[in-house]
Amino acid sequence: MYNSKITGLGHYVPENVVTNDDLSKVMDTNDAWIQERTGIKERRHVVKGDGDTTTTMGVKAAKIAIERAGIDKDDIDFIVFATLSPDYYFPGPGVLVQRDLGIKTVGALDVRNQCSGFVYAISVADQYIKSGMYKNVLVIGSELHSHGLDMSTRGRGVSVIFGDGAGAAILSRAEDTDTGILSTHLHSEGQHAEELSLIAPGMGKRWVTDIIEENDPNDESYFPYMNGQFVFKNAVVRFSEVIMEGLQANNLEVSDIDMLVPHQANLRISQFIQKKFKLNDDQVFNNIMKYGNTTAASIPIALTEAWEQGKVKKGDLVVLAAFGSGFTWGSVVIKW
Repeated sequence: MYNSKITGLGHYVPENVVTNDDLSKVMDTNDAWIQERTGIKERRHVVKGDGDTTTTMGVKAAKIAIERAGIDKDDIDFIVFATLSPDYYFPGPGVLVQRDLGIKTVGALDVRNQCSGFVYAISVADQYIKSGMYKNVLVIGSELHSHGLDMSTRGRGVSVIFGDGAGAAILSRAEDTDTGILSTHLHSEGQHAEELSLIAPGMGKRWVTDIIEENDPNDESYFPYMNGQFVFKNAVVRFSEVIMEGLQANNLEVSDIDMLVPHQANLRISQFIQKKFKLNDDQVFNNIMKYGNTTAASIPIALTEAWEQGKVKKGDLVVLAAFGSGFTWGSVVIKW
Protein backbone atom coordinates (compact mmCIF):
# COMPACT_ATOMS: atom_id res chain seq x y z
CA MET A 1 0.00 0.00 0.00
CA TYR A 2 1.48 3.30 -1.11
CA ASN A 3 0.73 6.79 0.09
CA SER A 4 1.24 10.10 -1.73
CA LYS A 5 3.12 13.02 -0.27
CA ILE A 6 3.55 16.60 -1.43
CA THR A 7 7.30 16.87 -1.96
CA GLY A 8 7.53 20.20 -3.79
CA LEU A 9 5.51 23.41 -4.04
CA GLY A 10 5.82 26.50 -6.22
CA HIS A 11 3.81 29.49 -7.33
CA TYR A 12 3.99 32.36 -9.80
CA VAL A 13 2.01 35.58 -10.10
CA PRO A 14 2.38 38.37 -12.67
CA GLU A 15 4.32 41.47 -11.62
CA ASN A 16 1.48 43.85 -12.54
CA VAL A 17 -0.37 44.86 -9.35
CA VAL A 18 -3.91 46.22 -9.77
CA THR A 19 -5.24 47.97 -6.67
CA ASN A 20 -8.84 48.76 -5.81
CA ASP A 21 -8.07 52.41 -6.53
CA ASP A 22 -6.87 51.39 -10.01
CA LEU A 23 -10.23 49.71 -10.64
CA SER A 24 -12.11 52.79 -9.45
CA LYS A 25 -10.67 54.64 -12.45
CA VAL A 26 -12.41 52.34 -14.97
CA MET A 27 -15.65 51.49 -13.12
CA ASP A 28 -17.93 52.90 -10.45
CA THR A 29 -16.39 51.34 -7.36
CA ASN A 30 -14.03 52.19 -4.53
CA ASP A 31 -11.56 50.60 -2.14
CA ALA A 32 -13.94 50.61 0.84
CA TRP A 33 -16.77 48.96 -1.16
CA ILE A 34 -14.51 46.15 -2.41
CA GLN A 35 -12.78 45.50 0.90
CA GLU A 36 -16.04 45.46 2.85
CA ARG A 37 -17.56 42.80 0.59
CA THR A 38 -14.53 40.67 -0.30
CA GLY A 39 -11.52 41.61 1.82
CA ILE A 40 -9.49 42.15 -1.36
CA LYS A 41 -7.04 45.06 -1.51
CA GLU A 42 -5.24 44.22 -4.76
CA ARG A 43 -4.75 41.50 -7.34
CA ARG A 44 -2.33 40.63 -10.17
CA HIS A 45 -3.28 41.00 -13.83
CA VAL A 46 -1.31 39.78 -16.82
CA VAL A 47 -0.34 42.64 -19.12
CA LYS A 48 -1.33 41.81 -22.68
CA GLY A 49 1.70 41.15 -24.83
CA ASP A 50 4.09 40.30 -21.99
CA GLY A 51 4.03 36.59 -22.81
CA ASP A 52 2.22 35.23 -19.76
CA THR A 53 -0.56 32.73 -20.41
CA THR A 54 -2.35 30.18 -18.25
CA THR A 55 0.16 27.58 -19.44
CA THR A 56 3.33 29.65 -19.09
CA MET A 57 2.40 30.70 -15.56
CA GLY A 58 1.76 27.06 -14.73
CA VAL A 59 5.14 26.10 -16.17
CA LYS A 60 6.92 28.74 -14.07
CA ALA A 61 5.24 27.47 -10.90
CA ALA A 62 5.96 23.85 -11.90
CA LYS A 63 9.70 24.49 -12.36
CA ILE A 64 9.92 25.75 -8.79
CA ALA A 65 7.96 22.78 -7.45
CA ILE A 66 10.11 20.31 -9.37
CA GLU A 67 13.33 21.84 -8.05
CA ARG A 68 12.05 21.85 -4.48
CA ALA A 69 10.96 18.22 -4.81
CA GLY A 70 14.55 17.32 -5.68
CA ILE A 71 13.57 15.46 -8.83
CA ASP A 72 14.28 15.84 -12.53
CA LYS A 73 11.49 16.77 -14.92
CA ASP A 74 11.88 13.34 -16.53
CA ASP A 75 10.98 11.75 -13.20
CA ILE A 76 7.41 13.04 -13.68
CA ASP A 77 5.06 10.22 -14.71
CA PHE A 78 1.84 12.19 -15.20
CA ILE A 79 0.47 15.75 -15.38
CA VAL A 80 -2.83 17.03 -14.01
CA PHE A 81 -3.70 20.63 -14.90
CA ALA A 82 -6.68 22.42 -13.29
CA THR A 83 -8.06 25.60 -14.85
CA LEU A 84 -11.19 27.34 -16.12
CA SER A 85 -9.15 29.64 -18.39
CA PRO A 86 -7.15 27.45 -20.79
CA ASP A 87 -5.00 28.99 -23.51
CA TYR A 88 -7.16 27.33 -26.16
CA TYR A 89 -10.72 26.00 -26.22
CA PHE A 90 -8.88 22.80 -27.08
CA PRO A 91 -6.39 21.23 -26.57
CA GLY A 92 -6.08 21.78 -22.84
CA PRO A 93 -2.98 23.15 -21.12
CA GLY A 94 -1.78 19.80 -19.75
CA VAL A 95 -0.17 18.84 -23.06
CA LEU A 96 1.26 22.35 -23.47
CA VAL A 97 3.03 21.96 -20.13
CA GLN A 98 4.42 18.60 -21.27
CA ARG A 99 5.74 20.30 -24.40
CA ASP A 100 7.10 23.44 -22.73
CA LEU A 101 8.87 21.54 -19.94
CA GLY A 102 10.30 19.07 -22.43
CA ILE A 103 8.96 16.13 -20.47
CA LYS A 104 8.83 12.69 -22.09
CA THR A 105 5.50 11.59 -23.55
CA VAL A 106 3.66 11.06 -20.26
CA GLY A 107 -0.09 11.38 -19.94
CA ALA A 108 -1.64 14.80 -19.36
CA LEU A 109 -5.10 15.34 -17.90
CA ASP A 110 -7.09 18.59 -17.71
CA VAL A 111 -9.49 19.21 -14.83
CA ARG A 112 -12.33 21.71 -15.35
CA ASN A 113 -13.76 22.08 -11.86
CA GLN A 114 -13.13 25.79 -11.49
CA CYS A 115 -12.65 26.88 -7.85
CA SER A 116 -12.40 23.30 -6.58
CA GLY A 117 -10.17 22.29 -9.49
CA PHE A 118 -6.95 21.92 -7.51
CA VAL A 119 -8.64 19.81 -4.83
CA TYR A 120 -10.07 17.55 -7.55
CA ALA A 121 -6.68 17.40 -9.28
CA ILE A 122 -4.91 16.45 -6.05
CA SER A 123 -7.48 13.71 -5.49
CA VAL A 124 -6.88 12.29 -8.97
CA ALA A 125 -3.10 12.36 -8.53
CA ASP A 126 -3.38 10.82 -5.06
CA GLN A 127 -5.37 7.87 -6.37
CA TYR A 128 -2.97 7.26 -9.24
CA ILE A 129 -0.08 7.10 -6.80
CA LYS A 130 -1.89 4.99 -4.21
CA SER A 131 -2.82 2.48 -6.90
CA GLY A 132 0.87 2.09 -7.77
CA MET A 133 0.38 3.36 -11.32
CA TYR A 134 2.58 6.47 -11.00
CA LYS A 135 5.42 7.60 -8.74
CA ASN A 136 5.63 11.37 -9.33
CA VAL A 137 2.66 13.45 -10.51
CA LEU A 138 2.82 17.15 -11.38
CA VAL A 139 -0.36 18.98 -10.32
CA ILE A 140 -0.94 22.55 -11.50
CA GLY A 141 -3.66 25.12 -10.87
CA SER A 142 -3.38 28.20 -13.08
CA GLU A 143 -5.73 30.98 -14.15
CA LEU A 144 -5.68 34.02 -16.44
CA HIS A 145 -8.97 35.74 -15.65
CA SER A 146 -8.21 39.36 -16.39
CA HIS A 147 -8.46 39.20 -20.18
CA GLY A 148 -11.99 37.82 -20.03
CA LEU A 149 -13.59 40.09 -17.44
CA ASP A 150 -16.11 42.87 -17.99
CA MET A 151 -13.98 45.74 -16.70
CA SER A 152 -16.88 48.19 -16.53
CA THR A 153 -19.45 49.21 -13.95
CA ARG A 154 -21.80 46.60 -15.38
CA GLY A 155 -19.37 43.81 -14.49
CA ARG A 156 -17.92 45.14 -11.25
CA GLY A 157 -19.66 42.58 -9.01
CA VAL A 158 -17.48 39.87 -10.55
CA SER A 159 -14.51 41.68 -12.06
CA VAL A 160 -13.19 43.19 -8.83
CA ILE A 161 -12.85 39.73 -7.32
CA PHE A 162 -10.61 37.83 -9.73
CA GLY A 163 -6.86 37.81 -10.29
CA ASP A 164 -4.26 35.89 -12.29
CA GLY A 165 -1.63 33.43 -11.09
CA ALA A 166 -0.50 29.82 -10.81
CA GLY A 167 0.53 27.25 -8.23
CA ALA A 168 1.99 23.77 -8.54
CA ALA A 169 2.71 20.71 -6.44
CA ILE A 170 4.64 17.49 -6.91
CA LEU A 171 2.95 14.44 -5.43
CA SER A 172 5.36 11.56 -4.89
CA ARG A 173 5.04 7.97 -3.76
CA ALA A 174 5.80 7.38 -0.07
CA GLU A 175 6.15 4.12 1.82
CA ASP A 176 5.07 5.75 5.10
CA THR A 177 1.27 5.55 5.16
CA ASP A 178 1.01 7.61 8.35
CA THR A 179 2.01 10.83 6.58
CA GLY A 180 1.05 12.46 3.32
CA ILE A 181 -2.47 12.68 1.94
CA LEU A 182 -4.77 10.84 4.33
CA SER A 183 -7.99 11.27 2.36
CA THR A 184 -9.84 13.37 -0.22
CA HIS A 185 -13.57 14.09 -0.44
CA LEU A 186 -15.39 15.37 -3.54
CA HIS A 187 -18.97 16.51 -4.21
CA SER A 188 -21.13 18.26 -6.80
CA GLU A 189 -24.63 19.72 -7.14
CA GLY A 190 -25.31 20.53 -10.78
CA GLN A 191 -28.80 21.91 -10.21
CA HIS A 192 -27.11 25.23 -9.37
CA ALA A 193 -24.76 25.22 -12.37
CA GLU A 194 -25.95 28.52 -13.81
CA GLU A 195 -25.61 30.44 -10.53
CA LEU A 196 -21.87 30.82 -11.13
CA SER A 197 -21.08 30.37 -14.79
CA LEU A 198 -19.84 31.58 -18.13
CA ILE A 199 -22.42 30.50 -20.69
CA ALA A 200 -20.87 31.43 -24.04
CA PRO A 201 -19.19 30.40 -26.17
CA GLY A 202 -20.71 26.97 -25.72
CA MET A 203 -22.07 24.37 -28.10
CA GLY A 204 -25.36 24.04 -26.22
CA LYS A 205 -26.22 27.74 -26.02
CA ARG A 206 -24.37 30.24 -28.21
CA TRP A 207 -21.25 29.47 -30.20
CA VAL A 208 -18.66 31.89 -31.61
CA THR A 209 -20.45 32.11 -34.94
CA ASP A 210 -23.64 33.30 -33.20
CA ILE A 211 -21.76 35.94 -31.21
CA ILE A 212 -20.00 37.27 -34.32
CA GLU A 213 -23.20 37.29 -36.39
CA GLU A 214 -25.24 39.15 -33.79
CA ASN A 215 -22.38 41.45 -32.71
CA ASP A 216 -24.47 42.62 -29.75
CA PRO A 217 -22.48 44.98 -27.47
CA ASN A 218 -25.00 44.34 -24.68
CA ASP A 219 -24.56 40.57 -24.77
CA GLU A 220 -23.36 39.48 -21.34
CA SER A 221 -23.29 35.74 -21.99
CA TYR A 222 -19.54 35.65 -22.63
CA PHE A 223 -18.72 37.35 -19.32
CA PRO A 224 -18.74 35.46 -16.01
CA TYR A 225 -21.98 35.61 -14.03
CA MET A 226 -22.30 35.08 -10.30
CA ASN A 227 -25.33 35.14 -8.02
CA GLY A 228 -23.16 36.39 -5.18
CA GLN A 229 -25.45 36.02 -2.16
CA PHE A 230 -26.67 32.59 -3.23
CA VAL A 231 -23.11 31.36 -3.81
CA PHE A 232 -22.01 32.74 -0.43
CA LYS A 233 -24.82 30.99 1.44
CA ASN A 234 -24.07 27.65 -0.22
CA ALA A 235 -20.32 28.04 0.20
CA VAL A 236 -20.34 28.45 3.98
CA VAL A 237 -22.54 25.35 4.35
CA ARG A 238 -20.54 23.13 1.99
CA PHE A 239 -17.17 24.29 3.33
CA SER A 240 -18.23 23.29 6.82
CA GLU A 241 -19.64 19.95 5.73
CA VAL A 242 -16.69 18.81 3.68
CA ILE A 243 -14.12 19.86 6.27
CA MET A 244 -15.97 17.86 8.90
CA GLU A 245 -16.31 14.92 6.49
CA GLY A 246 -12.53 14.82 6.06
CA LEU A 247 -11.86 15.03 9.78
CA GLN A 248 -14.40 12.35 10.68
CA ALA A 249 -13.04 9.99 8.01
CA ASN A 250 -9.71 10.08 9.85
CA ASN A 251 -11.07 10.10 13.42
CA LEU A 252 -9.88 13.66 13.93
CA GLU A 253 -11.33 16.72 15.65
CA VAL A 254 -11.39 20.36 14.60
CA SER A 255 -8.88 21.00 17.37
CA ASP A 256 -6.41 18.73 15.54
CA ILE A 257 -6.14 21.16 12.61
CA ASP A 258 -2.79 22.94 12.50
CA MET A 259 -3.48 24.75 9.23
CA LEU A 260 -6.64 25.21 7.19
CA VAL A 261 -6.01 26.49 3.66
CA PRO A 262 -9.38 27.40 2.15
CA HIS A 263 -9.98 28.35 -1.45
CA GLN A 264 -9.55 32.11 -1.58
CA ALA A 265 -13.01 32.99 -2.87
CA ASN A 266 -13.94 35.71 -0.41
CA LEU A 267 -12.27 36.68 2.86
CA ARG A 268 -15.70 36.88 4.50
CA ILE A 269 -16.32 33.18 3.76
CA SER A 270 -12.97 32.21 5.29
CA GLN A 271 -13.66 34.35 8.34
CA PHE A 272 -17.11 32.80 8.76
CA ILE A 273 -15.63 29.28 8.70
CA GLN A 274 -12.82 30.28 11.05
CA LYS A 275 -15.30 31.68 13.55
CA LYS A 276 -17.62 28.67 13.27
CA PHE A 277 -14.80 26.21 13.93
CA LYS A 278 -13.24 28.47 16.60
CA LEU A 279 -9.85 28.47 14.89
CA ASN A 280 -7.30 31.14 15.68
CA ASP A 281 -5.49 33.26 13.11
CA ASP A 282 -2.48 30.94 13.13
CA GLN A 283 -4.68 28.02 12.05
CA VAL A 284 -6.10 29.60 8.87
CA PHE A 285 -4.08 30.95 5.96
CA ASN A 286 -5.51 33.71 3.76
CA ASN A 287 -3.83 35.73 1.03
CA ILE A 288 -6.86 36.85 -1.00
CA MET A 289 -6.13 40.38 0.20
CA LYS A 290 -3.19 40.68 -2.23
CA TYR A 291 -4.10 38.23 -5.02
CA GLY A 292 -7.89 38.19 -5.25
CA ASN A 293 -9.67 34.99 -6.24
CA THR A 294 -7.36 33.00 -8.52
CA THR A 295 -9.82 30.07 -8.77
CA ALA A 296 -7.94 26.77 -9.32
CA ALA A 297 -4.65 28.52 -8.48
CA SER A 298 -5.74 29.92 -5.13
CA ILE A 299 -5.08 26.89 -2.91
CA PRO A 300 -1.65 26.00 -4.37
CA ILE A 301 -0.55 29.65 -4.19
CA ALA A 302 -1.75 29.92 -0.58
CA LEU A 303 -0.31 26.54 0.42
CA THR A 304 3.05 27.44 -1.11
CA GLU A 305 3.17 30.76 0.72
CA ALA A 306 2.13 29.16 4.02
CA TRP A 307 4.93 26.59 3.63
CA GLU A 308 7.48 29.26 2.62
CA GLN A 309 6.59 31.29 5.71
CA GLY A 310 7.09 28.29 7.99
CA LYS A 311 3.41 28.04 8.87
CA VAL A 312 3.19 24.48 7.52
CA LYS A 313 5.69 22.18 9.20
CA LYS A 314 6.50 18.50 9.38
CA GLY A 315 3.92 16.64 11.44
CA ASP A 316 1.22 19.31 10.98
CA LEU A 317 -2.35 18.39 10.10
CA VAL A 318 -3.21 20.45 7.03
CA VAL A 319 -6.71 20.67 5.57
CA LEU A 320 -7.47 22.06 2.10
CA ALA A 321 -11.07 22.95 1.25
CA ALA A 322 -12.77 24.50 -1.77
CA PHE A 323 -16.21 25.39 -3.12
CA GLY A 324 -17.17 26.90 -6.44
CA SER A 325 -18.89 26.79 -9.79
CA GLY A 326 -20.73 23.62 -10.64
CA PHE A 327 -21.50 23.66 -7.77
CA THR A 328 -18.51 21.51 -6.82
CA TRP A 329 -16.67 21.27 -3.53
CA GLY A 330 -14.12 19.11 -1.79
CA SER A 331 -11.47 18.71 0.89
CA VAL A 332 -8.04 17.15 1.33
CA VAL A 333 -6.66 16.03 4.68
CA ILE A 334 -2.86 15.90 4.88
CA LYS A 335 -0.40 14.83 7.56
CA TRP A 336 2.62 16.92 6.56
